[in-house]
Amino acid sequence: MYWTPLFKSRLITKPSNLYLYSGMPLVLGHLTIEMGDNCRVSGISTLSGRSMNGQASHLVIGNNVDINWQNNIAVGGSIIIEDNVRLAGQVFLAGYPGHPIDAQERAAGLPDHESQVGDIILKRNVWLATGVSVMAGVTIGEGTIVAAGSIVTNDLPSGVLAAGIPAKVIKSL
Repeated sequence: MYWTPLFKSRLITKPSNLYLYSGMPLVLGHLTIEMGDNCRVSGISTLSGRSMNGQASHLVIGNNVDINWQNNIAVGGSIIIEDNVRLAGQVFLAGYPGHPIDAQERAAGLPDHESQVGDIILKRNVWLATGVSVMAGVTIGEGTIVAAGSIVTNDLPSGVLAAGIPAKVIKSL
């Protein structure tokens, strides 16, 4: 279909075996995207970037990554999704909030502050189940699984199952 070459034109890499299904993801804002080979991406997903001091945000997607339906990847500075990562449906990677904390500033339509923005890193073999949200400044260690509906506000170590709001380690895998 036409959407695969169109989407590839937005990438700074040329991945092989890219499979887009259900259309083409919505790409918004000042965002550069690198993508590895053998990735599967739902067209019912949004990839957005926040310009920081005129610099584009940077999304890096490794090899053999699944980004399922209704994912929202909001890149503040950078988001790195390493190889073999699985994002189930309705995952939200929140690298920036889009609004300032102060109510007066929000009412005035001012943008969020740089202090509210952070990078997100998902190490190899991470699996985020349906409805997981990951907040700015978080790294999730290799092989970790985050249970459905969890909100990750702090770093998680490698090789654990985490769940809850906020997500906490439940057990080692």
